[in-house]
Amino acid sequence: MSTNPATEPDETAAAEPPPIMDAVGGPLGIAETVSPALVFVIVYTAAGNDITTSGICAVAVALVFGLARVVRRQTPIYALSGVIGVAISAYIAHRTGKAENFFLLGFLLNIGYAGAFLISMAVRWPLIGVLVSALSKSDYSWRDDPVLLKAYTRASAVWVILFLLRLVVQLPLYFADALVALGAARIGMGVPLFVVGVWFSWLLLRNTPGGVPWARAVKAAERPPSPS
Repeated sequence: MSTNPATEPDETAAAEPPPIMDAVGGPLGIAETVSPALVFVIVYTAAGNDITTSGICAVAVALVFGLARVVRRQTPIYALSGVIGVAISAYIAHRTGKAENFFLLGFLLNIGYAGAFLISMAVRWPLIGVLVSALSKSDYSWRDDPVLLKAYTRASAVWVILFLLRLVVQLPLYFADALVALGAARIGMGVPLFVVGVWFSWLLLRNTPGGVPWARAVKAAERPPSPS
């Protein structure tokens, strides 16, 4: 077993749940996640179904939050990825002339995330374990421990279920052209469902032998991934 403190399991971190605000990236993370979609739907409705104006406003909001991250001296790639994601969504909606396509990228991401987690579980490299090890600067010796491997696999399965649940609820709204309901579902199943995923992951990992630094890993993430 490694004697390097950076790679030692943190039993205290495993026993304590990650602070909710850390899990969602703080108030800025919540606003950054929710605002673009909310602004798009509100402006689209108020501006007489003007997709172009709605998209510009959504991108402008994302840009403001991106600049806020730069001012706070946070990792630039997070700020850039947020702006690019919203810009692509706005472009797709504008190009296709269908406002609901603003959420199309989110569907594709959820499909991709669910697939990636499933594959990682199949090859015995569950992504939750990989992410926790990377963020907490721990090693990957847990792969040789059947109990830890099983715990990480179960935690990864939680996220597969959450990603698929978003698709099950939101895709019918998309095909029904129910933009307002789709926007509400997108927001309601964004940050809240992410928190549920973090909480259930912690419940599955907290009592694993050797301790799993889940809370420490969440806190170390400057902007925890919160796929829409």
